[in-house]
Amino acid sequence: MRVLGGEYPPTKGSLSFSGKPVKLNSPQDALDSGIAVIHQEMVLAPDLSIAENIYLGELPLWVSRRAMQTNAASIIRRLGFDLNPAAEVGTLPVAHQQIVEIAKALSKNARVIVFDEPTAVLSEQDAQRMLSIIDDLRKTGVSVIYISHRLDEVLQIADRITVLKDGQSVATLDNREAEKATLSVDDLIPLMVGRPLSDLFGAPDNRKPGKEVLRVEGLSDNRRVKGFNLTVKAGEIVGLGGLVGAGRTEAVRLLFGAGPKSAGNVFLHGKPLKIRSPVDAVHAGIGLIPEDRKNHGTVLDFAISHNTTMARLDAVVVAGDIINHSREIGLVQQLANKLKLKCGAISDPVSSLSGGNQQKVVLAKWFHADCEVLIFDEPTRGVDVGAKAEIYTLIKYFAGLGRAVVVISSEHQELFGLCDRITVMREGEITGELLPPDYKEESLLKLAMVQGSAA
Repeated sequence: MRVLGGEYPPTKGSLSFSGKPVKLNSPQDALDSGIAVIHQEMVLAPDLSIAENIYLGELPLWVSRRAMQTNAASIIRRLGFDLNPAAEVGTLPVAHQQIVEIAKALSKNARVIVFDEPTAVLSEQDAQRMLSIIDDLRKTGVSVIYISHRLDEVLQIADRITVLKDGQSVATLDNREAEKATLSVDDLIPLMVGRPLSDLFGAPDNRKPGKEVLRVEGLSDNRRVKGFNLTVKAGEIVGLGGLVGAGRTEAVRLLFGAGPKSAGNVFLHGKPLKIRSPVDAVHAGIGLIPEDRKNHGTVLDFAISHNTTMARLDAVVVAGDIINHSREIGLVQQLANKLKLKCGAISDPVSSLSGGNQQKVVLAKWFHADCEVLIFDEPTRGVDVGAKAEIYTLIKYFAGLGRAVVVISSEHQELFGLCDRITVMREGEITGELLPPDYKEESLLKLAMVQGSAA
């Protein structure tokens, strides 16, 4: 994608556009050729208006603000939205920021638009609307390259599907016959990881949950979380299910001390904890792999090694406050090998890694911290299927050490494949619990969508 967008120079191969060979030496060359790339991490100026973002890079010294806003509003209406072109982009929800990115591409008369994980941070409703917009673009003659780990979306929207593995094309498959999809997830998974979907979670293990480790009673913030209760035993993996916006992330952030609580208690091995901040949670032995790894899970510009050890510096510090770098490198290299981290060197910044390997750095940090409780919030969001399988193995490994594990996921099959039981939330409250014999989409959705009272 970055080669196609003119960011990376190709070292081999050729590129033709409209039947003519082209050489792209910069992103501007790609835009001039009619190729626009919408990255997973949006490239917007939050303090500028929608109109200014759309025409950024094209602005002359003197600007007719009225004309710019009129043109921007016209493009946005083409996409089926009515947004104020004078509104600051930083005030918009993520779904509307995505619309601004698409409007930028259309303002440059792009004939090919590359979408990289466009729905990764969207709700199901917004994701479906995004797919509808992309379908409308296709009908107007715009060619679309759609990159996603959400295979159901790929199957829904794509005419042809190319599978990549380790930087190489594995296969290209036709997915349309009489306007209907002809492929299934089971057709794609073996091409992506070399094994069927049922093998992603590995063989059943022999874990037997032990004594209670974590107990949460009546946790509330009087806003998004209303009386959250949870128990997790040693060696147990408990899932938190529910729809986007159900309050799952807010509940575990309260538990971790990352938000002010109005009521509730947290117990570890039966003893009450006073958690006023994430520092208190870490000292107590609770770790959180957050939903947003880039902003809350890592320091992107720091080295892989520093990110790995920052939650437990005492293991690498000598003489009070001096880091023993050789000890740090040894510890981090061991973890990198265990987690199968793919990187150039552990001194490289985390920003140099792929999404899946960034997530492994977050995992390495909490493995190094030696937590008794580890909470995974959307642990495989935005990572490829191969990395998913490796992360699943690590989660089960951690539980196998006798630790307590909580997994939040919007992918129901992920919860079914990993968890010993699933607690379901709706509008900040627990609505019920599922055990493996009841693991069905309908059962989970019923608890997630209908007001309940079980807790």
